Amino acid sequence: MRTYKKIPLQFKILTLITGLIVMIILLLVGISSYVLFVDSRNQVEQLVLQTAKTIALMPELHEAIEENELEETFRPIAEQVKDQIHASNIIVEDRETIIYSHIDPSEVGTGIHHDANEQVLTFGGSYNFEVVRENGDVLVGKVPIIASFEKYDSVIGTVAVEFPEENIYKNLYQKIKTILFASLVVLCLGIIGGVYLTKNIRKDTLGLEPHEIASLYRERNAILLSIKEGIVAINRQGFITMINHSAKNMLNLDDSNYIQKHISEVLPSLQIDQGLETGEIVHHAEVAINDKVFIFNFIPILENGQVIGVVASFTDKTELKKLVETLSEVREYSDGLRAQTHEYSNKLYLLSGLMQLERYQDALDFIQKESYVHQYQTKILFNQIRDPNVQAILLGKLGKASEKKIELIIDVDSYVDPLPDHIEITDSITIIGNLIDNAFEAVMSQKEKMVTFSIMGIGNEIIIEVTDNGHGISSEQFEELFKIGSSTKGSHRGFGLFNVMRIVKALNGTIEVTNHKHGGAIFTVFLPKKIQNREGDNLHD
Repeated sequence: MRTYKKIPLQFKILTLITGLIVMIILLLVGISSYVLFVDSRNQVEQLVLQTAKTIALMPELHEAIEENELEETFRPIAEQVKDQIHASNIIVEDRETIIYSHIDPSEVGTGIHHDANEQVLTFGGSYNFEVVRENGDVLVGKVPIIASFEKYDSVIGTVAVEFPEENIYKNLYQKIKTILFASLVVLCLGIIGGVYLTKNIRKDTLGLEPHEIASLYRERNAILLSIKEGIVAINRQGFITMINHSAKNMLNLDDSNYIQKHISEVLPSLQIDQGLETGEIVHHAEVAINDKVFIFNFIPILENGQVIGVVASFTDKTELKKLVETLSEVREYSDGLRAQTHEYSNKLYLLSGLMQLERYQDALDFIQKESYVHQYQTKILFNQIRDPNVQAILLGKLGKASEKKIELIIDVDSYVDPLPDHIEITDSITIIGNLIDNAFEAVMSQKEKMVTFSIMGIGNEIIIEVTDNGHGISSEQFEELFKIGSSTKGSHRGFGLFNVMRIVKALNGTIEVTNHKHGGAIFTVFLPKKIQNREGDNLHD
């Protein structure tokens, strides 16, 4: 089997084509030869029989028989007829089978016995038969010579025309040579066509042999089954040529065969016309399908510079969101620790300087002040805010605020128990983190930078409020505030508040935005403590 696999496809096809053509040629030559031989023999039999009948009816023959002058009178006529039909002999016999006329004069007067003689003389019929001669077999057509008398007709002799079978074979050989020549031309054309066919097949298969293509196909299926990304291949007309199991699972499709179905029937919201027309590569396109958001990559399939299809790979953005928010959580902890380390290092340098200058009272006052602030924040943070995730977020933001010289105040009235299970840690990071970060951005241009955070778990709702002393929000910004990409901070920004709004809606909550009477903005989020069904949060990072 391995040896067979190593035989090139070109050799296999050429061998098959040549073998088929040779078999067809041999079959056709055999059938044609047989048909030609039978037809030629039938024609010769009819020819000799009709010639014999014509001679038997000739008046010259009857006159020559009556006058017994066959050799002198009829022989020249017989020779002429014999040459015209290429016969080998014309024999005239009487009723006693005595030869009247023969090509060989020595045979005249002798007798020939043959079964056909009796049939012709007795029944007056015409017959064909084959006779073996020393110089080869001959076909004989024998007919009676009938003389009319006053009251009746009588058979007075016979005429036999002999035709050599060798002539039949010669004619047949010439026709077979013509057929063989034409067959050789067909064979050459078939081989040339086979060569071009194999070259075209190798071009279509990129020079790969069938066993190599089969191996690649198995490897491709294994790869498609192993990857978690969804993959869909579409041809130039928009029909699906390949879709893997991950794609079906993510798109909530059943196990039906979607091959050769139009992409608009399976994914109506997927727009691939532009990619098929322009051949542009598209990365990280966000497409909403069935209340989910997917990140799509479109790679065109090119052949000779022409777009013949598109491969779309995609992943569920929910998974990416969870991964990114987990990384964000780690980053929050890292930034908080770094900020706190930096801040406490500065404070330790200050205490060291005061001690070296022997300003002990100032150092003591500074320690007491820091201790009070720390106890105040610790009391609120750890005694009144009892959710560990919110505590971690606020610790990080406190360090960041200290690093940016921003006063982050946790409202003394803040109080909340551990958040309900339906509010995930990623939700807390997105809502609290984005609101505080936006407040930090808003106060950076202020001389006194102040941000206030409050969280209350009153009644059936959790209320989160972030206030800053920035410039507030203009009426134009109110309309575009929660739209994706809307930001005054530059390009590739404007996702934070959009994410906040989407999560708040997913949690069946509401968000209010107002301007403080003394300047700055107030963001207030209301989240219910209990919800029956959480809506799908198709979030953009």
